[in-house]
Amino acid sequence: MTAPSAVRPAPAAEERAGTLLGRHQTLALAGLYYLLAALAVTLWLWRDPASSIVAGNPNDADQMAWFFRYDATAVAHFHLPALMTSAMNAPRGVNVMWNTFMLLPGVVLAPVTLMAGPQTSMTIVMTAGFAGSALAMFAVLRRWDIRVPAAAIGGLVYGFSPAMTHSALGHYDLQFMVFPPLIVDVVLRLITGRVSARRGGAWLGLLVTAQLFVNEEILFDAALAGAPLLLVLLLRRPPLGGLPRPFLAARAKTVAAGLGIGCAITLVIAGYPLWVQFFGPLPQHGSPFTTDFFKNDISGLVVPSLLMLIHTTGTAATAANYQGQLPEYLAYLGWPLLIALVVATVRFWRRPVIRALAVTWLVTEVLSLGGTLLVSGHEHGGIKLPWYWLQGLPLLDSVLPDRFSLIADGAAAALLAFAADAAVPLFAMLALRRFPRLAAGRRPAAVVLGGAVLVVLPLVPGPLPAARVTPLPPGWTTVFADLRLPASAHVLVVPIPMSTFTEPLRWQADSGEPGSLIGGYFMGPAWNGRVFIDGDGTPPAGMYLEQLWKASAAALPSALTSESPANSAPSSGPYVPVKPVSEAQMRAQLASWKAAVVVAVTTPDSALVQYLTVLLGRPVVAAGDVIAWRLPAPSGR
Repeated sequence: MTAPSAVRPAPAAEERAGTLLGRHQTLALAGLYYLLAALAVTLWLWRDPASSIVAGNPNDADQMAWFFRYDATAVAHFHLPALMTSAMNAPRGVNVMWNTFMLLPGVVLAPVTLMAGPQTSMTIVMTAGFAGSALAMFAVLRRWDIRVPAAAIGGLVYGFSPAMTHSALGHYDLQFMVFPPLIVDVVLRLITGRVSARRGGAWLGLLVTAQLFVNEEILFDAALAGAPLLLVLLLRRPPLGGLPRPFLAARAKTVAAGLGIGCAITLVIAGYPLWVQFFGPLPQHGSPFTTDFFKNDISGLVVPSLLMLIHTTGTAATAANYQGQLPEYLAYLGWPLLIALVVATVRFWRRPVIRALAVTWLVTEVLSLGGTLLVSGHEHGGIKLPWYWLQGLPLLDSVLPDRFSLIADGAAAALLAFAADAAVPLFAMLALRRFPRLAAGRRPAAVVLGGAVLVVLPLVPGPLPAARVTPLPPGWTTVFADLRLPASAHVLVVPIPMSTFTEPLRWQADSGEPGSLIGGYFMGPAWNGRVFIDGDGTPPAGMYLEQLWKASAAALPSALTSESPANSAPSSGPYVPVKPVSEAQMRAQLASWKAAVVVAVTTPDSALVQYLTVLLGRPVVAAGDVIAWRLPAPSGR
């Protein structure tokens, strides 16, 4: 009988060194190939990495650029970014822990942001998201002794999955999925005794903390989805290979110790940020999103969008009409892969790892469908799914179910890799009996892995379409240089930034000016503590200024009329008449904002300039399309 791995004699030092060197070389080579693939997908962005985004979601990209600039500015002053800031939504501020902060990448890439701009850093993050996620899955699969070709396919399916590709439309925090496979791997190694409590716990704590500072929702989704994986593995008969009870008791202590160490490390590093998020200023509750809206359409599993290399005009149109729009169109896997996964599950069901991965994949796919069934755009409210009974629970009410697809694709990638690896010797025995010519050498592996490649071909993405960000308005830098404002001065920029019009956030991100902006695009509490996009929203006086700004199309500055899908003025929403406000109401609102300066991005003869000149007097500085007025400081300020 084979001895348990814990008591097997250690290999010779030369053998261990050779194996380790071989693994490192394999990982390095795989990383190079994945990087080349990532560069192919992001090719059009790299033609101008400082000014190009993936076309289709400029508002989220502008918001992320703002946070990267915020992080870099803090690092430039030799401290970490504050978790509460009035740099946006002044004077009330924003709790950044409730937003797409991406603290870890933002701090690591701060030098790049300061030298080459936030968009360059974001392009690096996106490229690293594709290549790094694929390499992480490859490394985990190799650690569990999957053949290199099968592991390489598994890495590709995960790192370049349709869910990952669609998340590249502005959702940089969702597209960077490097840490979840590594977290699951550490937990499994703790359970199986492949790592000590101290080492495994330390790695677990660091990886969980890293994911917290990239995206909390994915960490929560991974933990929820990991429950069925662990449950199936732990309920296998006999448990853990029939190990004796004393050995199992010792293993349980090791797992508990490892989890304890991991929790302690996470609390030491992330405890204060989490306290600020849940118990600090600006507390909030609920979700800013409509319940059961961002969920997968079950037909989306087999309908490719225009981001896939293989698609038709009809499928692209169907995907584009998805209610959550393309950045949330995460379900697609394609008929060939779906069939292959089902066949592999049935054929290898007796293998615990296949069974665990199949259950995890199925559970996460079902959770991604939301509370009620959506089929081809039609809601079937009478068909209740498991998420229906979970979506109202604390914390779960903030989870968007369609994003379980990112975890489901990881389970599908691992399932395919394990199944392909198991099918190679099976096909070799079959070929030896019936197809002797195919049984020679590496032909069985080539046939099986070639079949795996064919079933994942529909998932191959094309180069992501690029659009240019809104450039700085002519005169922006000159005006702020002349104003010489302190970083704490609250500046009202008209057009006012909001979730549907984020160009001023982009200008602030690209230039670092102003230091404190009124308005913005963020998640924050309204007057009653319930979270909404943009918190209380733009007040009537602000909407009136916005109306004046849009009153004449001829008054739009050149920065907002350049030909680009990412920077057209209609993104601010349709023209809706707003009730005029009195001069007293406008002055009261400016005082409430504690505005030090009003900056209008418009032409000198616009209706907005005429109104502000009557209200505030002659502008103090003007250059290009940027005109500024100083406001007198209120008494006691």
